[in-house]
Amino acid sequence: MIPGGQPNMQQLLQQAQKMQQDLAAAQQELAETPVEGSAGGGLVKATVTGSGELKGLVIDPKAVDVESAEETAETLADLVLAAVRDANASAQQLQQQKLGPLAQGLGGGSGIPGLPF
Repeated sequence: MIPGGQPNMQQLLQQAQKMQQDLAAAQQELAETPVEGSAGGGLVKATVTGSGELKGLVIDPKAVDVESAEETAETLADLVLAAVRDANASAQQLQQQKLGPLAQGLGGGSGIPGLPF
């Protein structure tokens, strides 16, 4: 603060720019970090980025029952959904870890547009 109780605008702008850079770096790191989820005891595995983009899906051949194609298709659909949800839950936890401290520095973290917390 400068005399008279007024905030130093240059200092505030520098802090805001640094926070912006830190946030951009954390978002980039999230976009590049793979997170895995699974279902059915590991029969289906989904890989998403820390930002939630689905990058890979692996289905173990043991999950396929050739005797009952319709039932297998339904089961696989359920397992895929569960694996993707599990991976996305892990991605959200990673987002909280990476972006939570930055959001708090921006004024508490709640109600900031574009942030999931």
